[in-house]
Amino acid sequence: MATTKTLKLTFLNGEKKKNSIILADAVDNLTEDQVRTAMSTIASANVFEKDGVAYYKTPVSASYIERTVTDVYTEAEVSDSKDAE
Repeated sequence: MATTKTLKLTFLNGEKKKNSIILADAVDNLTEDQVRTAMSTIASANVFEKDGVAYYKTPVSASYIERTVTDVYTEAEVSDSKDAE
């Protein structure tokens, strides 16, 4: 079983549609103020756009997402057919 934790930053773009940035291996004890400040910096930099529309214009939310994967079945590695001869 393997668990991973990511930080999802959600913004509204210039057309008021949601866009997210998902960060793997993010520090897991960030405060609301730290995340708000970082998101505001991203939004104010205004360096991400597509077809003239700002991609990350207005910060909306931030969430930690934990994902646990439990293997049910994994095929054992098969040796090279030349080795079997």
